[in-house]
Amino acid sequence: MPNRLANESSPYLLQHAQNPVDWFPWSEEALNKAKAEDKPIFLSVGYSACHWCHVMEHESFENAAIAAFLNEHFVSIKVDREERPDLDQIYMQAVMSLQRGQGGWPLSAFLTPDCHVFFGGTYWPPSDSRGMPGFDRVLRSVLDAFQNRRDQVTEQSAKVTEYLNSSQHESSADRDHRLFDEALLFEAGESLERIFDFTDGGFGSAPKFPHTMDLQLLMRLDRRESLQPKNESAADPSDKRSRWLAMVCLNLQKMALGGIYDHLAGGFARYSVDAKWLVPHFEKMIYDNGLLMDTFLDAFTITGDSLFEQTVRETFDYQLKYMTDDDGGFHSTEDADSEGVEGKFYVWTPAEIVEILGDEDGKLFCEVYDVTENGNFEGENILNLQQRLEATAKQKEIDATEFCDRMKRCRGKLLEVRDKRIRPGKDDKILVSWNSLMINAMARGGRILSEPKYLDAAINAANFLLEKMVDDQAGLLHTFRNGKAKLAAYLDDYSYFINALITLYETDGSEIWLEKAIEYSALVIENFHDEEAGAFFFTSENAEKLIARHKEFQDSSVPSGNSMMAMALLRLAQFSDDSKLIEIARETANQAYDLILRAPSAAGQMLCSIDRLIANQRQIVIAADKSDRTTLLELIYKKYEPNQTICFLPDSEPSTTVLANSLIAHKSMIDQKPTVYVCENFACEAPLVGMEQIKLAFE
Repeated sequence: MPNRLANESSPYLLQHAQNPVDWFPWSEEALNKAKAEDKPIFLSVGYSACHWCHVMEHESFENAAIAAFLNEHFVSIKVDREERPDLDQIYMQAVMSLQRGQGGWPLSAFLTPDCHVFFGGTYWPPSDSRGMPGFDRVLRSVLDAFQNRRDQVTEQSAKVTEYLNSSQHESSADRDHRLFDEALLFEAGESLERIFDFTDGGFGSAPKFPHTMDLQLLMRLDRRESLQPKNESAADPSDKRSRWLAMVCLNLQKMALGGIYDHLAGGFARYSVDAKWLVPHFEKMIYDNGLLMDTFLDAFTITGDSLFEQTVRETFDYQLKYMTDDDGGFHSTEDADSEGVEGKFYVWTPAEIVEILGDEDGKLFCEVYDVTENGNFEGENILNLQQRLEATAKQKEIDATEFCDRMKRCRGKLLEVRDKRIRPGKDDKILVSWNSLMINAMARGGRILSEPKYLDAAINAANFLLEKMVDDQAGLLHTFRNGKAKLAAYLDDYSYFINALITLYETDGSEIWLEKAIEYSALVIENFHDEEAGAFFFTSENAEKLIARHKEFQDSSVPSGNSMMAMALLRLAQFSDDSKLIEIARETANQAYDLILRAPSAAGQMLCSIDRLIANQRQIVIAADKSDRTTLLELIYKKYEPNQTICFLPDSEPSTTVLANSLIAHKSMIDQKPTVYVCENFACEAPLVGMEQIKLAFE
């Protein structure tokens, strides 16, 4: 018989709807029951693509004896962390404070009836094994403490809640204004360099995560170095400009060649369990791929590397073919497991490949993509490349173009067969925040790669969010599934979407995108901004009141909302002449200063925002017919200019535009030819008139 989760829309919660555990969603009903019956709350937080969440469900939540014990003595609440990141942040931080910084999913927290944490952990096996206490023993111990040592439980939970709230309301008067300069950025780069793996790419050892925000920072440092005057008499063999870029290129090349990348359909898995990017944790997340494509696009504009271009095109095509809603929104994740086995969908044997491709092509493909009888993953094979295809062609003394085309045909045949396998489970809910990361990347990709379908997809997804996920009273809504949007949006939703809207304006030219970005930024300042201390809370002041109101500065798998809001405000300030936006962004960065000094690898996006804060502001003003905009934008986007602002002379009268008068004043098309104004800090060079002159300037 299904439990209460059967009425939910979250695929993760629905996965647990048939458990014998008497699950509640997070709700007043559950919280009131805990208080009325004076029972502890067992809070289990996970997400649909989480492998160990599935394991714990099968081992413990489908276990009749464990379920009966939970049902008798606890109020059990199941939460999808992707639907309720506010709950996940608070209770993850609480559990980590009790477990010496250890956390992860599934998150297992035990709360008092008034929702304060007194114990927690992550995955436990059903009974004692592998040196771990069993979940059955944990439950008995927790219940004993709650019933027989209540004073200790109350004291412990109070300390945890005090810790959660200790740093959230500090007055700005308690902080000096921090110095933001190039030295801070380059010190962060040196710190990243010390933990970089110069053999296999990536930061630290296994497991390895993409660290896209840190790679973005390194490219900005490379750009800064390139603008500095060169001292010809003091040649430095360890040239920092080449080092920053070399780190980025090595990291991206190793990932694109490795097993973490899906060589048949495109797209990256969540992370690599080994140091060589061979064996992924097979789940695919839209946010990873959106952030990675932004990074690959930047690296492509700097280097022109065809591998980076191919990776972007294939990943975008994967997103459009497999992960896009009929109405244009982007789905969230594909699971690591299929048929109950992690990675089963993706692995191959030599016999399978030879049967599909034939003897000659099959054996060659196996040689190139590391497919052997012994296998590289539990007796089977994850496709990966030991080197670029062009290098293999050179070794074999065959034409590189012909060889690459041959391998592409082979991959296509294998993909046709793989698509007939039982696919991993898909979480098809649509989140504003994650969609915004992909919108941002696809809009830029449409211009950089001269591929209109990517920009069109970005526009369709943005229109989906604006049409389906907005409430007249609540503003943006966080999640959408089965025709219904719900839950008031969080800071991540707004800050990511505002940045995506600005990018859409800069790539499409329609002023509606900029109008919406300005509208939502005002809403965020009104409802999320801490006027006393500066920076932004994760939840609106109108949101459900929890045991803490959290501010997030540290990047996780996604950039922190505060760092993205700082970036959005700095970008908007270039259009609006509003110096208040710059000051709010500076105050926001100011609160992250200690984190930057202590752990710069956890603050990559804020460092990118600081890079923009202290940069010379470069504005491009385009005065041209819409028919010429595509050509102009594709020229402009070919160059890497991370702190550039692009705007268009409005079609409407200046009195109705949202653009700053100082930006567009006295500018027009000259001689009815497309005209581009290049300005720094609102001081403009002589206009570029006509396509020929513009091409010379930007090529």
